Amino acid sequence: MAARGYRNDRARPRSTERGNPRVKGRKGQTVLEIGGVRQAPGARQVRELVLGALLGALAFVIPFAFGFLKVYIPPFSATLCSHVPVMLAILFGPLAAVVAGLGSTLGFLYAMPAFIAARASIHILWGFVGALLYRAGFKLWAALLIVLPIHFIGEALVVVPFGFPLYIPGEPWYKWMATVVGLGTIPHHLVDTAITLVVVAALYATKALPRPRAAGR
Repeated sequence: MAARGYRNDRARPRSTERGNPRVKGRKGQTVLEIGGVRQAPGARQVRELVLGALLGALAFVIPFAFGFLKVYIPPFSATLCSHVPVMLAILFGPLAAVVAGLGSTLGFLYAMPAFIAARASIHILWGFVGALLYRAGFKLWAALLIVLPIHFIGEALVVVPFGFPLYIPGEPWYKWMATVVGLGTIPHHLVDTAITLVVVAALYATKALPRPRAAGR
């Protein structure tokens, strides 16, 4: 009987999926297996917070480090890679995305006028939604495209209280500054999405980041 039980234990399949699959630990406790290492739910939250803080720190310095790649025509501004930390944080969860978005907001608040920081605060919203979509099974590129309307509409609306109109009767569209902000956000989001996907592909190729499990991704 003992030998049979031993063989049955050895015959149990072990999870070989990469990513964040859920498995059952002792006494039915749900744990996570990340890169072959099992982690309890509390450990996942700590991991999200730490990674979000690191990416938030990167987002904070981008307004300074990439100032030479900035287009600034108030209230519109576009800083290359300013969305990338939040887009990367989507891979790790909603908490990481929110923390990274806060870092971006604080960075622009320190480096730019308040209405630019208000626009950056929208990163928190679309990053959170994008992380929920990714966790629900959407591919990263799909999640980033789905949140694009949240991004450009949110940035257009958030500058209106600062005196930038969405529409001026009798004036050409390029004088509707809030609308210009929203329209300008679209190509900026798409360019940073492309940069993010290249970075993620490089991280997967070098195994610096474990690939997500095949199911649902």
